[in-house]
Amino acid sequence: MSADKIAFIGGGNMASAVIGGLLRAGMTPAQFIVVEPYEPQRAKLAAQFGVQALPAGDAALAEATTVVWAVKPQLFAEAAAPLRAWVDGALQLSVMAGITTASITAASGSGRVVRAMPNTPALIGQGIAGLYARPAVSADERATVERLLAPTGRTLWVDREDDLDAVTALSGSGPAYFFFMVEAMMAAAVDMGLSAEQGRQLALATCAGAAGLGLAADESPTVLRERVTSKGGTTHAAITSLQADGVDAAIRRAVLAAQQRAAELGREFGG
Repeated sequence: MSADKIAFIGGGNMASAVIGGLLRAGMTPAQFIVVEPYEPQRAKLAAQFGVQALPAGDAALAEATTVVWAVKPQLFAEAAAPLRAWVDGALQLSVMAGITTASITAASGSGRVVRAMPNTPALIGQGIAGLYARPAVSADERATVERLLAPTGRTLWVDREDDLDAVTALSGSGPAYFFFMVEAMMAAAVDMGLSAEQGRQLALATCAGAAGLGLAADESPTVLRERVTSKGGTTHAAITSLQADGVDAAIRRAVLAAQQRAAELGREFGG
């Protein structure tokens, strides 16, 4: 990507994760321009990465081959309005929740739009982003997006834009479900006489290891669970208790509630 120039509209955590990863991969600070109204964040970006950070867009944006939209959804329309004349020739990549590709096309003047739904583990390079591309996006541009997001973790393409609501519910919101479970496991650790810190270390290491095993194994999560669940043993007692409390059904309802809210936010902010 030595010839690319990338403009970020919004310079928060996700933009920082991508910029930092691409710099480590060999891109240079001169290949980036960031529009970030918040002065302390502009100073942080300039100090940390050496990139050009502007309080507002200007004609320099016209040099960008890719524009990454990374502002809060409710600020998109305001942020995009003054930039259209400079960004309409670029590939558009959005990491904003809820803003539809149709809205981005209307605001930017470009039909070459990819919408991404990343999650917070992207900040340490272990995220996964669901991706949807409008028909005008070429195969080479899809590959460009994959390279841009590679520093944040994995990517997964979906065929329908509506599927990003499910991605949001599963992986976008998913880290919160995980931490919610860890909080409960920590509380149980204290109930059993361990300290909260001991519970935190045990729960996080166990969950991280289980996730790593699940990704590396050929077997399904069901097989992996059954392998640990001996009839009459400790795990069997725990799983039986969870099933009796309807935890599996509750998790499914929770994820579906998140999907429904993602769709609502899309209608509210995305047109």
